[in-house]
Amino acid sequence: MKKQILSLAVVSTLSLGAVISPMYANAESISSLEQKKQEALNKRSGLNSEIDEKKSAITEIQSDQEKVKSEIGALDTAVKDTENKIKEKNAQIDQTTAEIEQLKVEIAELIERINKRNALLKDKARSMQESGGTISYMDVLLGAQSFSDFIDRVNAVTTIVQADKDILVQHQKDKDDLEKKQKQVETKLSDLQSMKKELEALKGQLKGKIARQQELMKELEQEEHQMHGEINDIAEQQKILASQADAIEKAIALEKKRQAEIAAEQERQAKLAREQAQLARDRAAAQKKSGTSESSAPASAPQVLAPPVSNGMFMWPARGYVSSSTGSRGGAYHYGIDIASGGTVPIVAAADGYVSQSYTSSSYGEVIFITHSINGKIYTTVYAHMRTGSRTVGPGSVVSKGQRIGTMGNTGQSSGQHLHFELHDGPWTPDKRNYVNPIPYLR
Repeated sequence: MKKQILSLAVVSTLSLGAVISPMYANAESISSLEQKKQEALNKRSGLNSEIDEKKSAITEIQSDQEKVKSEIGALDTAVKDTENKIKEKNAQIDQTTAEIEQLKVEIAELIERINKRNALLKDKARSMQESGGTISYMDVLLGAQSFSDFIDRVNAVTTIVQADKDILVQHQKDKDDLEKKQKQVETKLSDLQSMKKELEALKGQLKGKIARQQELMKELEQEEHQMHGEINDIAEQQKILASQADAIEKAIALEKKRQAEIAAEQERQAKLAREQAQLARDRAAAQKKSGTSESSAPASAPQVLAPPVSNGMFMWPARGYVSSSTGSRGGAYHYGIDIASGGTVPIVAAADGYVSQSYTSSSYGEVIFITHSINGKIYTTVYAHMRTGSRTVGPGSVVSKGQRIGTMGNTGQSSGQHLHFELHDGPWTPDKRNYVNPIPYLR
């Protein structure tokens, strides 16, 4: 967009340069200037719709930004909820781990009881071995001395057998309980770890979504910034087009004024020619009648007319003859031409432009610098050695082609009345690297 602005600015400069200089090879008519003015206004109007479109796009982008903000907020809430669940699972895992530690203590106690029972059974077996292992419960019963002794022995045998049976049953039950508790705790711990793993994965997914939404938000903000920049660029284009339209309007007025001045100058010169012809006829008649001649009469300093405005890129800035051309002169290089003439000789602007400098120089004397924009190029003309007090324009003044800016004189480093005229293809520089011979440009 910046490149478009630059291009438009360049085109505007070229166009302004063209219309402000009303008389070159392809001079534009007033109707053509009016058409250019209308085109500039139409373009400016079209830019208003572009600005409206950009503003509408910004509104849509801002709406999208609000949606993304809402989604990011929901995702943040989900992440916090997930983190809370992870904390709960961590607490449950810690609790289960503590249960496992407690089970380890209980398991150790069970193992201790089992070991004691095993020791009891081994002691009994060893006692039976020491007695030879031949005594049976039937022998014990048959060895009763009386019926009551028999009943006692039956109860004792029953108790012993039942005790042995209980020891075996309890041993098996303790083993089963141990295995069951181990399996339950391991299953619970595994489930908790799985749930924690799933929650961690969910948290990662949510954070990934947040990152993508944040990236989308960044893109939307960049897009909005770009839209604002484009609106500013379009506004700048509008200013350029407005300036262009104003400049064209001034150019139209200047062209009308120039045409009127040309017509008035032509009429004045025609009238002057008629008056001079009539004066010559009257003098001839008077001379013929008196038989005397006015050839010996002293001549007063003539009032020289300004040069006529030409159709060339540059017109001659003064009437007279070229007393010195460009090139080497007296061991130095002469940058410019000298136009000499006697009398009061008006100096005019060689083309439309604006006055960049107007001052008294030790070398140039009374001097004026004018900058011109013609066919998209910058030129600078210099008018030196003017008569003291004759400069009629100051710095920043806009001048028309053929407009009087001073009078030929002999100020500064000069010998004899003349105009030192320079033409530079570009800005004037102290080393005069842009200097060109003006004669091919003057018409």
